[in-house]
Amino acid sequence: MRRSRGGAVLVSVALVSVGVLSIGAGAAFSPAQAATKSVRPEPLAPTHVVARGLSTPPTTADCEAIFGLACYQPAQLQQAYDLKPLYNEGLTGAGETIVIVDSFGSPTITQDLSTFDSTFGLPAPPSFKIIRPAGAVPPYPQDPFGKADRSGWAFETTLDVEWSHVMAPGANILLVETPTSETEGVQGFPQIVTAENYVINHHLGQVISQSFWTDEADFPSVQSLLNLRSAYINAAQQNVTVLAAAGDDGAANPLPNEDCCYPYRVDSWPSSDPLVTSVGGTMLSLNAAGDRTQPDQVWNDGFGAGGGGLSAVFARPAFQDHVQGVVGDQRGSPDISMSAAVNGGVVVYYTFKDFTQAPPVSGPEWQIVGGTSEAQPLFAGIVAIADQAVGHSLGYLNPLLYSHTSIPGIVDITKGNNSFAGVTGYDAGPGYDLASGLGTIDAYQFVTGLVHLAGG
Repeated sequence: MRRSRGGAVLVSVALVSVGVLSIGAGAAFSPAQAATKSVRPEPLAPTHVVARGLSTPPTTADCEAIFGLACYQPAQLQQAYDLKPLYNEGLTGAGETIVIVDSFGSPTITQDLSTFDSTFGLPAPPSFKIIRPAGAVPPYPQDPFGKADRSGWAFETTLDVEWSHVMAPGANILLVETPTSETEGVQGFPQIVTAENYVINHHLGQVISQSFWTDEADFPSVQSLLNLRSAYINAAQQNVTVLAAAGDDGAANPLPNEDCCYPYRVDSWPSSDPLVTSVGGTMLSLNAAGDRTQPDQVWNDGFGAGGGGLSAVFARPAFQDHVQGVVGDQRGSPDISMSAAVNGGVVVYYTFKDFTQAPPVSGPEWQIVGGTSEAQPLFAGIVAIADQAVGHSLGYLNPLLYSHTSIPGIVDITKGNNSFAGVTGYDAGPGYDLASGLGTIDAYQFVTGLVHLAGG
């Protein structure tokens, strides 16, 4: 069966490229560099903008000049999401632990995070640990699905770790690596469930970040999906927040053979699980300081679109009763949306040998990435800060979000849609919708509101 993809959308020299910069090691961006185009040979392979051997990360102006796309650095997103007033009050996620779960992890993540932090003036996390409770990870780049698959997971891990840390620079990070590539729940997901239950049972973190999904329609049976829910049930019982990326194919999703896409609306799991907070995608328009030049809209920039829709497995949960007019009798997702557009992607840094490129490239590399697996580690950082501010883990978050739709800091998204690959999706509009959920976040107002509502 088709392996699940992480939420990251990458635009690559080996795949789609809106501009590929091939320059010597240690060189910096130059607008004079010519951009080239390449054809994406496999419509569902991860894609990323490649800028090889850069000595410094690209600025927004660099990306716009060379690639015709915006890109953003940490300070810009910290400004955009109104995090700096929280930092000024000492609210950085201190004392909390963000748990990041990925198949395989990255062989170079410890040193890569250190370089990323020093480049942008970020403090090192108080604690950064890696555990493998489901078994030893094979040496890089061993992977039965190929070296490119292994590099894809390493890239995913890099994005998750670096950008959750950007948002909550005072939080601990626990990277949980599993030994098998996730493949539609048939292989890999049982190991993820084992690992997550270990984390929950040993009280190792307050918020779990997941950057992978599987089409509900791809499971052999509904029961085979339900058999994999134990970690989410466990998390809800033990007051741990679980987040999941809503997907990058809008209201469509890839077919089991990886061709794009189902010709009708489908939803993905675990994003569709009522015990999980589903994080969809927006497109930010920011200036160099991180201030908005226009309101956020649903991510739909041609490279991908924010996932969202109605579950074919789960009935409408009680917390969505007041949005019954939108979701009917089914669970609707997403719940919250954050930055995910490729045109407005974030910069990441890594040094592992990248087999997603042809020919493979040895780091170091700065690259630009989008997708809802950018969105949900961003939100994980905000949840960690909220936990610190409240003084305890918020745990199962959805009832709180939906019971108080007037929480200051939930900012409505009213523009855009998640139609994709010929499948008509859902339009954003006032209030809850299946393209953006309840909306996006102003972190200062959101955390302040949660402190009041949760009794912090």
